[in-house]
Amino acid sequence: MAAASSRGKDNTVWFVGAGPGDPELITLKGKRLLEEADLVVHAGSLVDPALLSHCAGAELMDSAGMDLGAIVAAMVAGYRAGRRVVRLHSGDPAFYGAIKEQIARLRAEGVAFAVAPGVTSLSAAAAALESELTVPGVSQTVIITRAEGRTPVPGRESLGRLSAHGATMAVFLSAGLAAKVQEQLLEGYPPETPIAVVQNASRPGQVILRTSVGALAADMEAAGIQRTAIILVGETLAQQGEDSRLYDSGFSHGYRKSDEG
Repeated sequence: MAAASSRGKDNTVWFVGAGPGDPELITLKGKRLLEEADLVVHAGSLVDPALLSHCAGAELMDSAGMDLGAIVAAMVAGYRAGRRVVRLHSGDPAFYGAIKEQIARLRAEGVAFAVAPGVTSLSAAAAALESELTVPGVSQTVIITRAEGRTPVPGRESLGRLSAHGATMAVFLSAGLAAKVQEQLLEGYPPETPIAVVQNASRPGQVILRTSVGALAADMEAAGIQRTAIILVGETLAQQGEDSRLYDSGFSHGYRKSDEG
């Protein structure tokens, strides 16, 4: 919960999810907050420049060259000056957004804050693939994770252990570790399990690679995909399985009686 403030809602520091890249995939709330902002601290090249056109009259600060202390100091100073501050993150800040440490410091400073969620690259990737990631009879679970690199991953959450579930898996921030990802996925998924790699989801340079667990590393190397890509794994990508019961004529729910009464 945001820290209490006597300054009112207008100069609450807002963490805003910019969406996956397409500037039209920001929420209406996010767009409004950008339009009303006096100071926008944005995530540099990860945010489409077109989004910054909504910030007419606002001071813009690119956080790419700033460390945590400088970012927080800028937000705190803006807040204490009575300015409306937006911290603009890519995607949805809840997924690998590094907002926890920013929020902790704002809370310690008595700064009011709130979060406006955004469209994730996972949603954008699924849309680009024209895929449903939860298919009855195939998988009703989506695991969102990453491979261990410079950022550690708890051993119980290794890709090898998670792959044993056979669920749909979305692997973030791991395109540069394709060989490691493949090795660990093979601990649970059969080599022929479908994989789709989406680079720059929703952006003009979007690339889609369809492959399998057994061919992942070689195919990603051949395609030159090393960054800004999400790796989706699982049989749901084959677009097979049972139909959902939601619209089945024989299935009743609170808003519709089945044909069978």
